[in-house]
Amino acid sequence: MEGEIHNFIVVWTIVLISLCYSHTIVKFFPNGKSRFVAIIPIVCLFFILPLYLTSINLGGTTSFFIAWLANFKILLFAFGKGPLSSIPPLPLSTFIPLACLPIKYQKYSTSDNVETTKKTTNSTLNLVTKITLLATLIRVYNYKDNLHPKLLLFCYCLHIYFFLEILLTMVSTMVRVASRVELEPPFDEPYKTSSLQDFWGKRWNLMVTNILRPTVYDPIRSLMLDRIPRKWAPLPAVLATFFVSGLMHELIFYYISREKPSWEVACFFIIHGVALSIEIMVKKLLNDKFLVPRFISGPLALGFIILTSFWLFFPPLLRGKPDVKGCNESIAFLEFVRYGKLVSPDNITCPFM
Repeated sequence: MEGEIHNFIVVWTIVLISLCYSHTIVKFFPNGKSRFVAIIPIVCLFFILPLYLTSINLGGTTSFFIAWLANFKILLFAFGKGPLSSIPPLPLSTFIPLACLPIKYQKYSTSDNVETTKKTTNSTLNLVTKITLLATLIRVYNYKDNLHPKLLLFCYCLHIYFFLEILLTMVSTMVRVASRVELEPPFDEPYKTSSLQDFWGKRWNLMVTNILRPTVYDPIRSLMLDRIPRKWAPLPAVLATFFVSGLMHELIFYYISREKPSWEVACFFIIHGVALSIEIMVKKLLNDKFLVPRFISGPLALGFIILTSFWLFFPPLLRGKPDVKGCNESIAFLEFVRYGKLVSPDNITCPFM
């Protein structure tokens, strides 16, 4: 545990230095190839750094923040696009958190006070609710041997949703207090989805959606506008976006488990890319004149997502027993906070698993 904490500090020190360098080069290199050549070593470095972390909580979060979010943002920055590009240039205090966290810059004004207060209250209530539900879910794991395997997988679905929303909301609060930078809402009530397009485009993991759109979807769609009819241009863009998402998920899973990729996760996202393309194509052919009622299309979409995740998403994720590993790491951290004693997670048995 002591070595992991040391590596974590070193990794993030290197990340901060690298982002300072990336912020500085705007003064010397214009947008385009020259800035891209100057930034590409940082991109390679950000893919390598997570390999020095082996824990679920520190390594998994770091790999998502720098290997995916930060890399995609600074690649956009190389060509004068994305959230890091601004005229005048962003101050370093904004550039760094904006680069490595799923956030958007938002200035507060007097007219926004009431709305901001309302959002903060709702966010606090939502956070407390999610923490309560996650704690209840963890207690359910005491009886995992008595649960049907499919029900247990459904519990893992809820666990991932609650954990991500809690984590990102807590980070949002700290960032908001420190620098007035507002975190992008991670989810928008995905259980209320009406279709696959609604789920993936507007409700689930919005920070990834918002970074994949300008890096993959928009360039591919623009490229295809001159080659195929305009209304069909989104289809190859959707397929390319889900393909890239699948590759990045495989990479994140590798950082977490250090096991050879099985490509099941990539297949999961390719299948959803195909399914979403078919959905878009049908809507365009019917000119949106015939729409399946929401109370039918919503459960069908959620059912398809859950069943395919049982089939392809969760098996490779759970092979390395990240639930047990993550629980042991959390207990080791609590032992350190309470007693100032570093204990290896390998020497701890999680009572909930």
